[in-house]
Amino acid sequence: MSPHEDGNRRVALVTGAARGLGACIAGRLYDRGYHVALTDLDEEAAAKAAADLDPDGGAAVGLGLDVRDKDAFARVRDQLVERWGAVHVLVNNAGQAKAEALMEISPDSFEQTVSTNLNGTFFGCQVFGAYFAERGYGRIVNIASLAGQNGGTATGAHYAAAKGGVATLTKVFARELGPHGVTVNAISPGPQDLPVVREMVPSDQLAAIEQAIPVRRLGRPRFIADMAVLLAAEHADAVTGACWDANGGLFMR
Repeated sequence: MSPHEDGNRRVALVTGAARGLGACIAGRLYDRGYHVALTDLDEEAAAKAAADLDPDGGAAVGLGLDVRDKDAFARVRDQLVERWGAVHVLVNNAGQAKAEALMEISPDSFEQTVSTNLNGTFFGCQVFGAYFAERGYGRIVNIASLAGQNGGTATGAHYAAAKGGVATLTKVFARELGPHGVTVNAISPGPQDLPVVREMVPSDQLAAIEQAIPVRRLGRPRFIADMAVLLAAEHADAVTGACWDANGGLFMR
């Protein structure tokens, strides 16, 4: 069933959407006419971000979601189906990065980072993949990372390992869900011009990073959001299992 056959407006869920790239993606989807659920571990921040987008609350809602909890995905799915009738798009954006030296990463830190970045994507794909497949239509967009492609450790080896896993999971779910009208793709950004990046990396190091990028600038989050909107489109059915790079030329293939 296409998203318009039942008369419902297209509905998208974005994880980790209270700020940063997730908020940017949610905003672009909203601008394109979607009903958007902004979810985040910080429910209050998610609600504020949704209210900033749509003060009336008719087309945007902020919800708490711990992506490490599979049952939490199911609860949010049910809330959105009750609220708007269906869900058509899932963007697995929630992530956690820690700039820790490789040999100093503790077992707990490794587990926490992988759980958020990799387990969260897996659970989202499982819960919504099954839901989309049953309906015969769906779009899943996973946010991977350059770090998972080139082994970069600036944001932590645990983060890089998890994001490499996200790229592989994208292909696994794409094969499984393709015959059921569901596409699963990934976007792999390089360093982005985001507050979290400027908070994590000292200004002198950031300047050196920019000079090492062939295009000599950090990425624009709005372009990543536009990529997500395109992969979520109804007519994007010929693209699945793909990983779209946007890294300023740091990794070419």
